[in-house]
Amino acid sequence: MLHLICYCIRLSFIIMNAENILHRHNLKRTGCREGILDIIIKASNPLSENEIRERLPITFDRTTFYRSFKTLLEHNILHKIVVDNQLVKFGIGYSGNRDNNHAHFYCTTCKNVKCMDPVSINLSFLPEGYQLQETEIIMKGLCPECQ
Repeated sequence: MLHLICYCIRLSFIIMNAENILHRHNLKRTGCREGILDIIIKASNPLSENEIRERLPITFDRTTFYRSFKTLLEHNILHKIVVDNQLVKFGIGYSGNRDNNHAHFYCTTCKNVKCMDPVSINLSFLPEGYQLQETEIIMKGLCPECQ
């Protein structure tokens, strides 16, 4: 019986700043990249693109912002959390961690996404010959503050 442990890991990024993260990934330091990372590192929960853009101290043009975002995603520095077809949030990614399967809780009232502690999932239902590559689990409900 195969069990998958899903969790959200913040790795060593908690103690790292944007400059160190970019250096670790051999990426050029830009104001936009550093701004995006600073905001996400300081946030207690994953944020949407709009939430990140609103918190940036400097306004960057759309092209610069989206290219910076794309680069950070491609290098697994940011982690994309698809809540539904209209809401996507971003948190610090899983660089260096091959097991990026994890779970998140989405509060339907306050719209916050929270990384969950490890969750064990029985995957014995997977038919023979199928190979799992990625799992995304979004649990929806009310957080303690909204109950």
